[in-house]
Amino acid sequence: MESSRKIIHIDMDAFYASVEQRDHPELRGKPVAVGGSSLRGVVASASYEARQFGVKSAMPSVTAARLCPGLIFVKSRFEVYREVSQQIRGIFHTYTDLVEPLSLDEAYLDVTQPKRGPKSATLIAAAIRQQIRQETGLTASAGISFNKFLAKVASDINKPDGMKVIPPEEALAFLEQLPIKAFHGIGKVTAEKMRRMGIFNGEGLKRLSEIELVRRFGKAGRHYYRIVRALDDRPVNPNRIRKSIGAERTYREDIEDPAEMKEKLAYLAGVIFKYMQKSDNYGRTLTLKAKMPDFQIITRSKTFARELKRLEEITAVAYELLEEHREEMPRVRLLGLSVSNLQREQQAEGIQLEIDFEHPNLGNEPHEPDHF
Repeated sequence: MESSRKIIHIDMDAFYASVEQRDHPELRGKPVAVGGSSLRGVVASASYEARQFGVKSAMPSVTAARLCPGLIFVKSRFEVYREVSQQIRGIFHTYTDLVEPLSLDEAYLDVTQPKRGPKSATLIAAAIRQQIRQETGLTASAGISFNKFLAKVASDINKPDGMKVIPPEEALAFLEQLPIKAFHGIGKVTAEKMRRMGIFNGEGLKRLSEIELVRRFGKAGRHYYRIVRALDDRPVNPNRIRKSIGAERTYREDIEDPAEMKEKLAYLAGVIFKYMQKSDNYGRTLTLKAKMPDFQIITRSKTFARELKRLEEITAVAYELLEEHREEMPRVRLLGLSVSNLQREQQAEGIQLEIDFEHPNLGNEPHEPDHF
């Protein structure tokens, strides 16, 4: 299998939790969760000491505390995480301008034609990880391959503080042995469905035709057909389009008073308006999101012929959506607002919206040929 691209996926190890352990020496070596410890709290990041007990990101804090009785909760500091992220991206850009941030803690890099350093993607990844450690005191894992899907999968193989290379000649054999749950883009529900069908790894998935996969999994079937054959021609895009700007909040207690719901929506409207104003990027579609006490999620939207450019407009539309669908959401545990159909492209790294977690993604290096 031939490919001229050399792509690296860098993923920081337990990023938020690692920053907290770096800045607070008393937390080092201890199970740490960044997020709220309240009844409705959510874990934003867990240290590897906490992960040994089964604590994971997006897990309710109550569950995390039950799994790990000695778990230490730390409030998030997004301004600090953002500053460290920018420092790390600065390192990336010394090697290539083709950097595609996915979030504060991970990015794709195309180093086919690097600005400096060796021509080997493997050696560049090692150098980047070493420089991150020296300049930030943090560790990163890396996946190196000839397409984005394989690089993303590879970065998880030797975590934390590790590296995995999948050269073209090894790709198909690697994918055939890869467990279904390790395929990036195949979630728990789909993986379980595949297991019930007798598909446990890439080899089993590969036996199904594209028509059969589409019949069983819809449009996603085409994607599964391609990735198990290492077919992914997506370029690293340094100018990813931000499709929406949104904010949401989970509350300590369920809300059923319409006046209180409106008060919360007014606050959320202010949050998203602030970011639209800051980026001068407004949208035409407003979406209201509500999560019920039984965790059912409802989303309702309105689209307009022009952009919503005033806070009063956004708030009024949010109120209208609530009133029109009030019967569907008599009592809520979460409310959210988002604006989409944005008027211009927004780089993926541009906006980190307020996430209220209190109330609510050089070690032992494998020897690889220098040519890849």
